[in-house]
Amino acid sequence: MLDRILELEFLYLATLTTRHDRDWGFLFLNENQPVYYDANHAHIRKPVDHTEKVVDEVISFYQSKNIIPRFYLYNPAKQPALLRELKSKGFKYEELVTPVQLWDQKVVNLEDNDTITIEEVTEANYQEALEIECSIKEIGGREVREKALKDEFDHPAYQHFLLRYNGVACSTACIFAHRSQARMESVATLKEYRGKGLIGYIIQHIQHEVQKQGFENLWVFPINERVEKVYNRYGFDTVMKLTTGHAFLGGKSITEIQNG
Repeated sequence: MLDRILELEFLYLATLTTRHDRDWGFLFLNENQPVYYDANHAHIRKPVDHTEKVVDEVISFYQSKNIIPRFYLYNPAKQPALLRELKSKGFKYEELVTPVQLWDQKVVNLEDNDTITIEEVTEANYQEALEIECSIKEIGGREVREKALKDEFDHPAYQHFLLRYNGVACSTACIFAHRSQARMESVATLKEYRGKGLIGYIIQHIQHEVQKQGFENLWVFPINERVEKVYNRYGFDTVMKLTTGHAFLGGKSITEIQNG
């Protein structure tokens, strides 16, 4: 299961950035989005033998592009030498425990609500969707989402949806898909419309789309335990917890960004 999850993650990242392969993992780079963390980081997949050499290579690679060097490590407990080297070079460090959830294939049953409509994002309503996503600090705010949404909108692997409440555009979500697998991303609701249960209706719509289009699985990676519990209510079971180490030579931590 972990291999399938990571494969989908790498394919998702490939839509955001360019991958440079190394024997220890990957360097991801998107010079047009220098502050987008997920698009600019070294991804460590295997145990590293020559830790100083790898760390120096990553620092040189990103600093030559005027981008803050960042590492993402899977199974950080198995990389003690690398962690020591990173800390000796001045990297700050955090560990992120990310729930991995899988939809149970049962479309959530919600009461009909004629105040709610859901439509696919097109050129006609693109700006409304953009304003919603740019208002959400937890997914990067305007600095990240303005460019990222354009890239996603132009990419065939994505389908974006917009929910209206009493005619007002107030919530978005999207499907990222590869072959038989789908992933729910960019779930966002304007602050003043939260607490009305709107997220359930856009999730229900995505579940219908996943069934209609014949995807085998629908995954989601909630950013924290609170969001995990919300998705639990809509048919998503937590199948594992993924521990990732994040080492960064400057800027905000992922935790700081997620907390807004």
